[in-house]
Amino acid sequence: MKNSYSAGVFCCLIATLSWGATFPMMTSALRHLDPYTFTTLRYGFAAIALVTALRLREGKEGLNLKGERAGLAWLLGSAAFVGFGFFVFLGQQMAGENGALTTSIMMATMPMLGILVNGVLRKIVPPAVSIGLIMMSFFGVMTVITKGHYASLFDSPSSYKANALIIFGALCWVFYTVGASFFPTWSPLKYTALTSVLGMTSVLVLNALLYITGLVAVPAVSDFVYVIPHVFYTAFVASFIGILCWNIGNKILTPLNGVLFMDVVPITAFSISALTGIKPGTPEIAGACITGFALILNNLYLRYRTPKRVVVRTQ
Repeated sequence: MKNSYSAGVFCCLIATLSWGATFPMMTSALRHLDPYTFTTLRYGFAAIALVTALRLREGKEGLNLKGERAGLAWLLGSAAFVGFGFFVFLGQQMAGENGALTTSIMMATMPMLGILVNGVLRKIVPPAVSIGLIMMSFFGVMTVITKGHYASLFDSPSSYKANALIIFGALCWVFYTVGASFFPTWSPLKYTALTSVLGMTSVLVLNALLYITGLVAVPAVSDFVYVIPHVFYTAFVASFIGILCWNIGNKILTPLNGVLFMDVVPITAFSISALTGIKPGTPEIAGACITGFALILNNLYLRYRTPKRVVVRTQ
C-alpha cells in the first residue's frame, strides 16, 4: 500500500513538472506557429504513441470500443484537446511575454474548478468553506494577471479576452479529468489513448476548416522546422508521459490528494521563466501564494470533513 501511494506521488509530480516547463517553452513556439497547428502536431504525435503503447499493453481488446460510450469519450477528448490546446495556448499567445506566468497560475485553479464541475455533474453542492476558498483562489489569479492593479482588468479588453480564454481552456481540462470517473473499467492508459485519438478527429477537422476559410495561414516550412524541439517535448514528455502519469497518479491517490500537485506547475514555470530573464514581480508571487494557500486549505478541509473510514479505503 505504501509503495503504491509513493508511485502515485511520483506520477503526479512527474506530470506537473512536465506541464510547468511547457508554458515557458511555448512562449517562443507561439512566435512562429499558431496555437491550432501546434495543437494538431502536439496531440497528433502523442495520440500515435499512446495508441501504440495501448496496443502493446492490452492487445486488440484495448482498442475495442464495442459496447462502450464512444460518444462520451469523443466529447471528453474534444474538450481536452480542442478546448485546452486551442484556447489555453491562444490565450497565452495573446497575453504576450508574460503569458507563460499568467497561464501557469491559472492551471493551479483547476482543482477549485473541479469542485464546481463535480457539483454540477453529480449535483453535489460544495461546502460553504470550499466556495469561499474558490473565491480566494480566483482572487490570487486576478492579482497575478493584473499585477495588483485590479481595475486594469477592464481597461485592457485584449488582456481580458486572453485571460478568459485561458480559464475556459482550464475548465475544459477539468471536464476531461472528472470524466475519467465515467469509465471505471478502463485503465489510465486506455482512457488517455482512446480519448486522445477521438479528440484528435475534432482537432483535425477544426484546423482544416481554419486553413480552408483563410482564418489561419498555413505556416512556412521554416516555422515547422523551428518548432521541432517544442513539438517533441510537448508531445512525448508533457503529453504522452505527463497526461498518462497524471491519470495514473490520480487513480492511485484519488483527486483529493492528487490536486495538490497542481501547485508545482506555476512554481516550475516561474523558475524556468526566471532563468530566461522573465522574472515575476511581487504581485505575481503574492498571487501565486494566495492561490496555492487556498488550494492547500481546501484540501485539508475536505480531509477533515471526510469520514476516516473513507480515507483509509480510498488509499
